[in-house]
Amino acid sequence: MRALGIDGAWVLEPKVFPDDRGSFHEWYRGEEFREATGHDLTLAQANCSVSRRGVVRGVHFSDVPPGQAKYVTCVRGAVLDVVVDLRTGSPAFGQWEAVRLDDDTRHAVFLAEGLGHAFMALTDDATVIYLCSTGYAPDREHGVHPLDPDLGLPWPEGMEPVLSPKDAEAPPLAQALRTGLLPSYEDCVARYRWLRGG
Repeated sequence: MRALGIDGAWVLEPKVFPDDRGSFHEWYRGEEFREATGHDLTLAQANCSVSRRGVVRGVHFSDVPPGQAKYVTCVRGAVLDVVVDLRTGSPAFGQWEAVRLDDDTRHAVFLAEGLGHAFMALTDDATVIYLCSTGYAPDREHGVHPLDPDLGLPWPEGMEPVLSPKDAEAPPLAQALRTGLLPSYEDCVARYRWLRGG
């Protein structure tokens, strides 16, 4: 696994073994995952979403504690996956990292609690699976508008973004910050330390 430029985010770039039957790859190995990230992957919920081309899901995040870490991959088609640092007080606050996830390279992204997550489907029937460290809890789930120009997320040109009503009504980053909606970097770091047993 390779660390991304935002503390708490990594990308898995597995070796894929193709043959005349198809292909095989390992998308999770507990010991290597823990060694690279310092985290254990606690599984509380597994999600699968299928999206048509242009659909944008996110930017989603949860209150910390407990927060919700995610391990994300695309098993059919392709998406542009984006991790956004929404942790107030973070050295990288407001910055993002984008990774293409597709059924060819089989890359996966892990993001720790407190980071925001979004993706855009680049193909029809783009199928994303993600493992979550905590279950869905509507009262702790929030969003930031994925088309906020201040965030400047790198959505591809020539594709009309399709948003859910909930994502379309999400506040821009400045408003989420002003209203105290965002998690603090200090709380997130304390949570990471606690999860690592420290």
